[in-house]
Amino acid sequence: MVAIKKFIRVNERIRVPEVRLIGHDGTQLGIVSTDKAREIAAQNELDVVEVAPQSVPPVCRIMNLGKLCYEQK
Repeated sequence: MVAIKKFIRVNERIRVPEVRLIGHDGTQLGIVSTDKAREIAAQNELDVVEVAPQSVPPVCRIMNLGKLCYEQK
């Protein structure tokens, strides 16, 4: 669980101005500002998780990070 958090950028650790966002249900939400992505995630009580940092802009997904860490464990 600790190793996952070290390498994955989440919420405030994402420092780019905009991201390509995927919703919690898998829908493409398009390119949005990082702040807007955090707002959408907060409304759903979820996290913004960077899944493809090498892309331009980086691809992020709205998901439950705690659940992801539990499943990885």
